[in-house]
Amino acid sequence: MTTVELYPILRNLSRAEKLKIMKFLVAELAKEEEPSLEAGATYSVWSPLNSHAAAHQLAQLLESNQSKDSTLVAALREREGDRASLLS
Repeated sequence: MTTVELYPILRNLSRAEKLKIMKFLVAELAKEEEPSLEAGATYSVWSPLNSHAAAHQLAQLLESNQSKDSTLVAALREREGDRASLLS
C-alpha cells in the first residue's frame, strides 16, 4: 500500500485513532535511529581514566578561563576606580 492510498484512510480516522497511529510511527522511527543494545552483551565505554591528553587539554582550558576571569576582574576594578574618582 502506498502513502497516496493511505492518506484518505488516515483522514477518515478519529482523532484518538490518528494519535495512536502517530505514537506508533514515532516509536518505529525511534527504533530505527537508536542503536539496539542486546541484553547480556558487553560494550566498551571510553573513560578519561589514564588519559593524559584529556587531562592536559582540561588543564589548558582551566588556565585560559582563569586568565580571562582575572582580566575581567581587573577591568571591573578599573571601572570602579574611574567611577570613584568621578564621584569625588
